[in-house]
Amino acid sequence: MTFHSLKRSIRRLYEGATPRGVRFRYALLAFDIVTVLFIIATSFLPNSQTIETLDVLFGIGILADFSARLLVSRNRLREFTRFSTWTDVVAIVSFLAPLAGEAGGFLRILRTLRLLRDYQMLMRLRADSSFFRRHEEVIFAVTNLAVFIFVMTAIVYETQKFHNDQITNYADALYFTVTALTTTGFGDITLPGTLGRLISVVIMIFGVTLFFNLARALLNPNKVRFPCPSCGLQRHDSDAVHCKACGIVLNIPDEGHT
Repeated sequence: MTFHSLKRSIRRLYEGATPRGVRFRYALLAFDIVTVLFIIATSFLPNSQTIETLDVLFGIGILADFSARLLVSRNRLREFTRFSTWTDVVAIVSFLAPLAGEAGGFLRILRTLRLLRDYQMLMRLRADSSFFRRHEEVIFAVTNLAVFIFVMTAIVYETQKFHNDQITNYADALYFTVTALTTTGFGDITLPGTLGRLISVVIMIFGVTLFFNLARALLNPNKVRFPCPSCGLQRHDSDAVHCKACGIVLNIPDEGHT
């Protein structure tokens, strides 16, 4: 197999609509989810040789995926202007270099968000899953909130663990993040100093915004995504017959009611 044929094969896996490519991207999504669960679970466990070995294996897997994406990219320099690229770099370093610390690996959860927002993955999920079609807005709102919580938990832990006796593990950092996000403010755990106050402000402002977005997605009537052929309006009531914007008759696919 030549280099060009190998490159074409890899591109079909990442971008193609073939059954093999679809299965491959679902496998990547499953790998991302397993990685996130591994990061969360091991953050509460003492370090061991088994965990370090699994760190390296996950790191190699992420590095292989990262390298393959760069290989098939049509503009490699542009890839490094994307935030998701640098989160992958942080995750690779955190898994392969023990001195970098495990908290950086929490940024790996951003990878799941990127895969869900990949055009091909979105189209496939909408085609394959009626649950995803019905609850797409809620799924994205939950994902955004979860990403924020775990990233801020990592930042709180890494910035406080050496000089704040109230933050001794990830559970403490997670507890503070959630209480700050909900503005409950029990006061049993605080972040001292200017940096601590700034982190608290970021958690409260952005966390509350994401929380309200989730509440809005849950309380709003379910909408379906279907581009109007006339005006392009994307979101419609699930039982809509006419477009609210231009009045044209819609032909929204309907699975019927059970």
